[in-house]
Amino acid sequence: MKFTLGIALSPLEQLPELAKTAEECGFASIGLPDSLFYMKSASAKYPYTADGSRFWGPETPWVDPLIGATAMAAVTSRIRFYTNVLKLGSRNPLLLARQVGSVANLSGNRFGFGVGIGWAPEEFEWCGVPYARRGARVDEMIEVIKLVLGGGMVEYHGEFFDFDPLQISPAPTEPVPFYVGGHTEPALRRAAKIGDGWTSAMMTYDELVRTIGKLGTLRAEFGRDTEPFEIQAVCIDRFGRSGYQDLADAGVTDAIVVPWLADGIGFDGALAAKQESLRRFAAKNIEEPIVAKAGV
Repeated sequence: MKFTLGIALSPLEQLPELAKTAEECGFASIGLPDSLFYMKSASAKYPYTADGSRFWGPETPWVDPLIGATAMAAVTSRIRFYTNVLKLGSRNPLLLARQVGSVANLSGNRFGFGVGIGWAPEEFEWCGVPYARRGARVDEMIEVIKLVLGGGMVEYHGEFFDFDPLQISPAPTEPVPFYVGGHTEPALRRAAKIGDGWTSAMMTYDELVRTIGKLGTLRAEFGRDTEPFEIQAVCIDRFGRSGYQDLADAGVTDAIVVPWLADGIGFDGALAAKQESLRRFAAKNIEEPIVAKAGV
């Protein structure tokens, strides 16, 4: 099993050094979350906390994940990056295709595109995009972005997006993996049908096991059950080496972790303390790989 370092809510000036330390420690990837802005009053509940409240405030630091990935790729050579996840619904697919292609090229194909719809009506409406029918719109967006990133002269004529032949160059020299986030039935079907993997938000172990089973059933339904498929998970009740072994045995391929939180270091903690936390975590969990038990 691989490990992804989650860098959510960290001060932006720490990110390049955290990326270098994570690479030195053997982390496979860095996961970059997405938030366009903080609205003073939200008309919808945040879907991944028990009471629907947001766990960040108006002054909490966020980096644009595509720019953050490029900056960290510039000071590393092996570690990968993926958005975890970027909210597609409020954005334009052609602009995103240009940005994603640029990150993939500048990072040497070390970038994966984790995508979701977005939960806040304000993010759609204040960016000039309707909230209604967002799922169908995002499905077309994914088709458009994949088409354009494939290279060459392409055109698209859909319900929401329509353009004549165009080309964005340079196209990535390798396919950009698409990881689909979300816990709803439509999100899981989308991941099983078109994704190279699925990304969870915060879930318990039991919830993950059920969801991984559902994804397996859906992938078989779409005839994709023999293809490689990543399960990137944030588990809130399995920790330590034995806990990560449980996750690997359940089918998780990539555990998303924030080691300094387990060490009592806050999101805004000192850089040196976070780096030492990464080294301790790696010594316990990465230096000797965790392998899923056969037949579990």
